[in-house]
Amino acid sequence: MTDPLAEVVSLLQPKAALSKVVSGGGAWRVRRPGGDRPFYCVVLEGVASLQVEGGAAVELAPDDFVLAPALSGFVLSGGGPAGGDGLDPDAASVRDGEVRHGDPDAPPNLSVLVGHLSFGSPDAALLRSLLPQLIHVRGDPRLGAIVRLVSEEARHQRPAREVVLARLLEVMLIEALRSSSGTTASPGLLRCLADARLAAAVRRLHEQPARSWTVASMAQEAALSRSAFYERFNRAMGVAPMEYLLSWRMALAKSFLRQGQEGLAAIAERVGYGSANAFSAAFTRFVGTAPSHYLRALAGERSSSEAAQVRAEGGLEPAR
Repeated sequence: MTDPLAEVVSLLQPKAALSKVVSGGGAWRVRRPGGDRPFYCVVLEGVASLQVEGGAAVELAPDDFVLAPALSGFVLSGGGPAGGDGLDPDAASVRDGEVRHGDPDAPPNLSVLVGHLSFGSPDAALLRSLLPQLIHVRGDPRLGAIVRLVSEEARHQRPAREVVLARLLEVMLIEALRSSSGTTASPGLLRCLADARLAAAVRRLHEQPARSWTVASMAQEAALSRSAFYERFNRAMGVAPMEYLLSWRMALAKSFLRQGQEGLAAIAERVGYGSANAFSAAFTRFVGTAPSHYLRALAGERSSSEAAQVRAEGGLEPAR
């Protein structure tokens, strides 16, 4: 059986990038504007309040894991109301490799491992849009075991510490996505898969992306009326059924193009188009550039990346 979540994660190619230990003392606050780098947070000790732009505040406790796949602005705060001691709650300092927010001399009331994830897929923005705005996992035994490993590794300066942390965080990401697929999740693929009726239709879409789908045929897979399916899917996924299908087809098409093993006609057939011309026109409307231009731009990016890697590694000195 096709696993839509596994397909999305595989195409995203997640990697744990930077991580650091952050603590809070006294009344403190961390404010960050929106951006394009996914943010994650593992609570090691203490409690805090996290408010992501456009959402309600979430209370964080030890062993909680939070992930914002598409980073909106956020405020993380703790230690009670600010201003009573005359200290700036937004102040930050660095001591012994740890970032301290608030009063640098007060006992810590929060310790977290925070960082950013990077996604290797050139189509990461589209794929991230299929995930909830905020993922907050608490009380999951499997994830809790991974969190404890991360917490223990983060507290010690052992050999290969950063490598081990990166691998653990990648596993944690996938486990968090699996653990948070509930009806309380914000609209996206996880919430849709938590609905048994909708999940049946989504799995069939992923199994047969080339099928001539209509909203009516999707509704039949979900054993719902057309109107009930449309409303339920739109509420759970956050986009209309045909819009999701188009997004998934284009994500697959980009992946096939990057692999470079098939021509346009074969790719068109695999993603539900009757001809290379029909596929090219749809791709151009959706992506904003023709498949041939997309491939040339991708080749240019690869060349630049390879050249940068050679420079970073020292390269070879030219013959004299």
